[in-house]
Amino acid sequence: MKIKKSLGRQSHFLGTKIRNLRKRNGLTLEDLSSRCIKLEAEYAPSVSYLSMIERGKRVPSEEMLEVIATVFQKQPQWFLDDAPEAQDITPEKGNRGGIKGMALEPSFLFSNEILQIAIPEMLSQTGTTGRQFAHLLIRAHQEHHQNHFPDLERAAEEIGLKKMPIHVDDLMQISEERGLKIRWFTRLPEDEFVSDKSNKMVTSYFQPPSTVYLNKILKKNITRLKYELAVHIGHNVLHNSDGEKSIMVAGDQTEYDIQKEQSPSSSQLDAQDILHAWRDFECSFFAAALLCPKVPFRQLLDRQGYEIAVCKQIEVSESVVMRRMTAVSAYTHWHYFDAYAQGKLKAVYRGNGIPLPWGNMRIVCDPCQHWSVFRMLDQQGTGTAAQFSILNENGIAKIYCCESIKVQDLNNSHHVLCTGIELNPAIAAQGHDAVELVNELQRLCIANGGTSKIPAKIKKVLISVARILNINWITRGIEQEAQLICARGAVCPRKPSCYCQ
Repeated sequence: MKIKKSLGRQSHFLGTKIRNLRKRNGLTLEDLSSRCIKLEAEYAPSVSYLSMIERGKRVPSEEMLEVIATVFQKQPQWFLDDAPEAQDITPEKGNRGGIKGMALEPSFLFSNEILQIAIPEMLSQTGTTGRQFAHLLIRAHQEHHQNHFPDLERAAEEIGLKKMPIHVDDLMQISEERGLKIRWFTRLPEDEFVSDKSNKMVTSYFQPPSTVYLNKILKKNITRLKYELAVHIGHNVLHNSDGEKSIMVAGDQTEYDIQKEQSPSSSQLDAQDILHAWRDFECSFFAAALLCPKVPFRQLLDRQGYEIAVCKQIEVSESVVMRRMTAVSAYTHWHYFDAYAQGKLKAVYRGNGIPLPWGNMRIVCDPCQHWSVFRMLDQQGTGTAAQFSILNENGIAKIYCCESIKVQDLNNSHHVLCTGIELNPAIAAQGHDAVELVNELQRLCIANGGTSKIPAKIKKVLISVARILNINWITRGIEQEAQLICARGAVCPRKPSCYCQ
């Protein structure tokens, strides 16, 4: 059956479908081009032309589309807009983390020029600050690369020589060798950074051309002092102490320009927001890599079963240890939250794509209170807590295990750190049917009002997985009741629902 002549107006998903089909079948552009040549050399696309088709830059002729369709055993009409199937137009991300994307079609609506007009308008209407948007972009980039930034790792290793633990004196010496001068302060210069009404504590800042000012309160907190010195060393190494003020604060936000937060135009996307936020991320990642170099830190975690308490052995904070776990572990399906309260996430990482029960962009009215991080926020006392959680994602039940701990920052504010992993891939790797196993545990939880002891046969599988992954808190979590959790109360799986209308 011949397709219509108005192919150009029906081909907005065509490139996306071809690309996803090609990747799903393990073909390179060269492979697909060769297959087409074997079928019909006259109408076969070249590698470069195929690339342009996939990117929406070219529309194939009817004859060329028929050749491509024959390779994939599809009808030509399947590639057109009136046959949209979600799984065929959703961008392939392989085993990358983060949430799934969408096909940016029609592609001409997603040109740089149109996006540069539309994004500031969207931010203005939703009240999203340029800073928030910048951090959202960086988090997506971080999750896509699953915390793998070898250039930053190498830069930190060249400076710290993979020494662990690295002490304050070592960092002071590195600072001196880099030409940085260290000064201490007890009171900020008037109106220098923050209004008197702010409850944020400035803990350190960089003053061009080469002076780092440290709050004397850091002398009482060695782990924070080491981290802030490492961040400023990162600023010097990665950005050559570029003259921008590098301010660090204690509170429910991180590395941001305090003056900009007070500005009435903060919902506008400043041209420098993205670059400044990216610089902050790079310096923070560098600092963690300097304090916990990849190979020796992974070896320490392996010896200690990924216990958060290893932070005491190397004099770093729980936050640094838990964030670095997600970057150095050979298992890639991690997540990490640092939460002060609902709607106040200091940091997020979702290499396993776990949905958020709340976020910084807006307050949701029905967050699930059974997430470990929420339960810990509401509890008194100290220590860590392990939890197994069952969560439905797009109709598929997944099982997570996490370890949470409540800590206090220099501003005396409590917040909860939570690091965890999705276990479905690890269960499947041992030859078990992960979906059926998790479905069975989910049914038990539903029948028991939302929680259930883990039965012996499932416990046996999970203990095996815990030993292979060598993570002690998985073993501890097995002894606790598994919890049903949800992304929003509107889809609460508990009976009766926690959010009865």
